[in-house]
Amino acid sequence: MPSQLQRLFVKSKLHAGAEIALEPEQAHYLRNVLRLSQGDQILLFNGVDGEWLAELSDAGKKKVQARVLHQTRPQEDGPDLHYLFAPLKRARLDYMAQKATEMGASVLRPVITRRTVAERVKRERLIANAVEAAEQCGILRVPDVREPEPLGKVLDGWDTARLLIFADEAAPTGSPLAALAALEPRPLAVLIGPEGGFEPEERAALLAKPFVLPISLGPRVMRADTAAVAALALVNAALSDWR
Repeated sequence: MPSQLQRLFVKSKLHAGAEIALEPEQAHYLRNVLRLSQGDQILLFNGVDGEWLAELSDAGKKKVQARVLHQTRPQEDGPDLHYLFAPLKRARLDYMAQKATEMGASVLRPVITRRTVAERVKRERLIANAVEAAEQCGILRVPDVREPEPLGKVLDGWDTARLLIFADEAAPTGSPLAALAALEPRPLAVLIGPEGGFEPEERAALLAKPFVLPISLGPRVMRADTAAVAALALVNAALSDWR
């Protein structure tokens, strides 16, 4: 099977013989951009049923339908890894959502802090970027995208069984891998703060929680979107599915 087949995320249940009506945007892309027609093949996934080969059964001007043929890969769940972040401005937020998806995050959770600069967070845009990253990179799940919440509310309602790994700009520079490697496996979360860092009161509130582990990301100052990739890579290498 050619590796260049177009992959699409769908919300429908996938099984052999199913007829899937594609979304208008997907239909437009297949028909008018890729110039696919009836009988051409694509790959479908929904984050639950694995990946399936499908054939376009109807590629008219107003709609495109695909008939599911057979499964090409079983579902892979990936790490139980939440990514929490202070929202950024649009282009960098798009990038961050895509990279966090590629790095295996199961949940994307915007956290509002005192220094958050983004005016508002469009959840639908975050979802669209996560879906695009999953489609392009061969990932079989799309992270759950949560509504934004203030940092205090997030901490007050935290499930203490999940370790919150906090990239702390003020932490003494040391080996983050050494700090992470000493931990026992458990549900994980990574928190990256806003440009300019957390306010002192916010940092103190984080450090006071028994479920929070502060780590340094080294001697260089990183942009928040760069720090996201660095922190998620460290966590995957030390505690998750890169080992």
